[in-house]
Amino acid sequence: MDSSPWIRQLLDSDQRLFRHCINLLLLSSLPIYISCRFITAPFGKHVRPGWGPTLPAPLAWFLMESPTLWLTLLLFPLGKNHFDPIARILISPYLIHYANRTLLYPIRIHPASARLRRPAARFPASVAAMAFAFNVLNAYLQTRWISHYADHAGGALFWCRFGAGSAVFIAGMAANCWADRVLLRLKSEGGGYKIPRGGLFECVSCPNYLGEILEWFGWGVVMNWYSAAGLAFFLSTIANLAPRAYSHHKWYLEKFGEDYPRKRKAVIPFLY
Repeated sequence: MDSSPWIRQLLDSDQRLFRHCINLLLLSSLPIYISCRFITAPFGKHVRPGWGPTLPAPLAWFLMESPTLWLTLLLFPLGKNHFDPIARILISPYLIHYANRTLLYPIRIHPASARLRRPAARFPASVAAMAFAFNVLNAYLQTRWISHYADHAGGALFWCRFGAGSAVFIAGMAANCWADRVLLRLKSEGGGYKIPRGGLFECVSCPNYLGEILEWFGWGVVMNWYSAAGLAFFLSTIANLAPRAYSHHKWYLEKFGEDYPRKRKAVIPFLY
């Protein structure tokens, strides 16, 4: 029995799913941005009751970010480009970022609580479940695009884009990791929240979010400049992080009053 019609049907189904998922991510960015301006996710500085069961924050971060690793590693070998060196190069920054966020960040925030001799902060399971669903969707899109649907072409143009995108990505990840270290160090000192100072904190309240926005601009837009999946990821990152940065900025202003530097913006220096 010829199985090729079944294979073609399966491929057609995957193509339709891929297109629908891209449209979903693109079209949801604006509603997510608007809703996040009015509803701040209840974790970290904004923790509050009423969102159901909670998990220890390190466990929640690990679980909700984990699809970016296991789903990517499962799907990548199934794509027709999985042996292509360019495809492997392009997926690497994505995996590097999420190896840090999934494996290393939960380890870093757990010792911060242990040094203070108090239980780890709690994270609403409902919020973790929404983040898990987003990461499943996004990992599927980014992995299938790079490993299967993209027509990778090398040459000078690719390497120029890759070099420029890598510079932006590395700068963004450096800012993201540096800001995380500053905030965790302040937390480990005890005594409640303090005003973070130095470096990019003199320009914006949330350089960690600025760094992540830069990362996905460099990767999703510059390196993968013809990828609708990469553009959708970049826009969804802004939709989620820009409103949260604004909420953080407002929280700092309300908590510290006149002591908080008035020249700082929320996430984009001099603008927002």
